[in-house]
Amino acid sequence: MDAAGGAYPAGSYHKYARGGSISGSGDPGMSRASGGFMRREPSYEDDERSPRFYARWADGFRRADGSQRSPSKGTLDDISFVDHHSNQLQPMISRGSEANYYDVRTANMQTAHSLLARKLKGRHLQMIAIGGSIGTGLFVASGRALEAGGPASVLIAYSFIGCMLYCTVQALGELAVAFPVAGSFSSYSTRFLHPSWGFAMGWNYALQWMIVLPLEIIAASMTIGYWNAAISKSIFVFIFLLFIIVINLFGVKGYGEAEFAFAIIKVTAVIGFILLGIVLNIGGTPSSGYIGGLYWRVPGAFHNGFKGLCSVFVDAAFAFAGTELVGLAAAETENPRKSLPTAIKQVFWRITLFYVVALTLVGLLVPYDEPRLVDTEMVGRSGTAAASPFVIAIDNAGIEVLPSVMNAVILIAVLSVGNSAVFGSSRTLAALADQGQAPSWLSYIDRQGRPLYAIILASSIGLLAFLADTRDQALILEWLLAISGLSSIFTWGSICLAHIRFRRAWADQGHSVRELAFTSQCGVWGSYLGLGFNVTVLIAQFWVGAWPVDYEHKTSIELAQNFFLAYMAVPIVIIFFLVHRFWAKTRFIRMCDTDVDTGRRGFNLPILLAQEREEKKGWPRWKKVYKFLC
Repeated sequence: MDAAGGAYPAGSYHKYARGGSISGSGDPGMSRASGGFMRREPSYEDDERSPRFYARWADGFRRADGSQRSPSKGTLDDISFVDHHSNQLQPMISRGSEANYYDVRTANMQTAHSLLARKLKGRHLQMIAIGGSIGTGLFVASGRALEAGGPASVLIAYSFIGCMLYCTVQALGELAVAFPVAGSFSSYSTRFLHPSWGFAMGWNYALQWMIVLPLEIIAASMTIGYWNAAISKSIFVFIFLLFIIVINLFGVKGYGEAEFAFAIIKVTAVIGFILLGIVLNIGGTPSSGYIGGLYWRVPGAFHNGFKGLCSVFVDAAFAFAGTELVGLAAAETENPRKSLPTAIKQVFWRITLFYVVALTLVGLLVPYDEPRLVDTEMVGRSGTAAASPFVIAIDNAGIEVLPSVMNAVILIAVLSVGNSAVFGSSRTLAALADQGQAPSWLSYIDRQGRPLYAIILASSIGLLAFLADTRDQALILEWLLAISGLSSIFTWGSICLAHIRFRRAWADQGHSVRELAFTSQCGVWGSYLGLGFNVTVLIAQFWVGAWPVDYEHKTSIELAQNFFLAYMAVPIVIIFFLVHRFWAKTRFIRMCDTDVDTGRRGFNLPILLAQEREEKKGWPRWKKVYKFLC
C-alpha cells in the first residue's frame, strides 16, 4: 500500500523496491520504521575500492558514450528537446550525385544532441556577456583608431557598431534559447540559409580565433616589456600558452570560472578608469587644470575626414569581436532558457558603459596627435600596452602607480581573450565535424564533455606565438589575421539573416511568436537593421582598403598589399563557399524545407510562461523595469 492507502500497480513492485525487497536489503535509501517507510541518506560506499585519482583522471580522456547524453541537473522541469516528430522526418539531402550529398537534417540532429558538458551557470554567462572578450581591442587598438579618425570618429564608429551588435545579439539570443545547439551561429547558417554558407562561416570563425590566440599571447609577452624590455618574450609565450591550455583542459567549467574572475577584474578596471577620467577631465590633478573638450578643438574632433571615420569601423568591430561567444556557450549551459535572456540583456550595458562612455573619456583626455599612439611595435591590430590610450591618459596626469596597474589589467584582458580564443575555435571545429563539414576526428568528446582533439588543434596554433622574438613577426601575423580579418562582420550579418529566415519559416509553419521562450527586443526589423549595418561596414572597408587615407603617397605594390590586408577575408569566404557548394552539391534552404523542430527546446513552455506571468504581476514597478533592462 502507498501513503494514500492505494495499492501498488501489479507487476511493478520492483519499481518501488530495488533488489526485490521493500525492506531490509531493498533500496538503500529506504528503511522501515513503525509500520511505515522513512527516507534516510543512502550509502554510496561500494564493496570495491574507488579507482585512484590518476585512474579517474585518465578515464576522463576516453571517448564519451552516446548513452551519457542527458539533460543536466535542474533542467528537466522546464526544458526538453522537441524531437519527437522530427526524428520521423525524411532526410533533407541535396540534389546531384549520390556519392556526394549533404544531409541537413542529420547535421541538425548531430548538433542538437551534442555530448558537450552542460556546466555553465547563469553567473558565468552574465560575466562572459559583460566583459568576456574585452581585451586589446578596447584597451590598446582603440589608440590606433583614435589616431586614424580622431575622437569624434571613434565615438561615432563605436556607437554605430554597438547599435548593430545590440540588434545582432538580441537575434542570437532568440535563436540560442530556442536552439541551444553546438556550433550556434555556424549551425544556424547551415540550418536556415545554406549548408555551404554555414561551412564557410564556421571555418572562417574558427580560423579567426585560432589566429587571435598567438596574436594575443604575443601581445601579452610584449606587455611584460612595459616593465622590462630586455627580457626574452619566448619565456612568457611559453608560460602564457601553457596557462591557457591548462584552463581549457579543465573543461567548460574551468573556462567559465576563469572568465568570471577575469571579467570581474576588467569590469572593475573600466569602471575605475571612468571615475578617474571624470576627475582628471575636470582638473583633478595639480599639474593640469580643466581640460573639458580642449582636444576636440585642438587638434580637432576628426582626423582624415570621412575616410578616417570609415577606417575606424573595422577597428571598432575588432574591439567588439567575441560578444557572440555568449551564444556559442548556450550548448554548454545548464539552463539556457533562464540564463541566456539575462546575459543577452547585459550586452546593452557593456556597449554603453565599457565602450561608448570609456572611449568618450579617452577622446577627452588624449589628443589624436599623441606620438605614443603610433606604436612602432604593432602586432596585427594590437600593440604594446605603452600605446594604450588608457595608460597614456593616466601617465599624462602624472600618476606614478596607476599606469602599471592598468598595464596589469591589460595583461589579464589579453590572457582572457586568448582563453576565449581556444574555447571559441575548439567548439566551432567540433560542431563542424558533427555536421560533416570538418574531419570526423575533431568531433571527439571525452567523458568530461571536452572536445579534446579540437582543443589540442586550436592550442597548437598558439605555437606561432614563438615568432615574438623574430624580426618579421608583426608582418607574418598581420597577413595571418587578414585571412579572417572580417570574420566578425560576416558572422554577425549571418546571424541577422538567419534570424530573419527563421522568423519567416516559423510563421509559415503555423507557429506564433508567443510560443518562443525569448524574443528579440529589437524584433525582426532589428535584424534587418543589423544586416544593413554589416553590409555598410563591408562597403566602407572596401573603400578604405582600395583607397587608403594616404594612397597618393603609396606605390602600386603598397596599395595592393594594403587592399589584401584589409579585404582578403572576402575572397577567402567566397572560395570556402564555392568549394563546398560544388563538392557537396548543396542548395539554398527553401522555406518549406526549413527545419524549426530538431533540437528546439520547449517542453511545458506555455505552462512555465503562464506561471512566470503570474509571478511578475506581484513585482513592484522598479523590479519590472530592472528585469526588462537586465
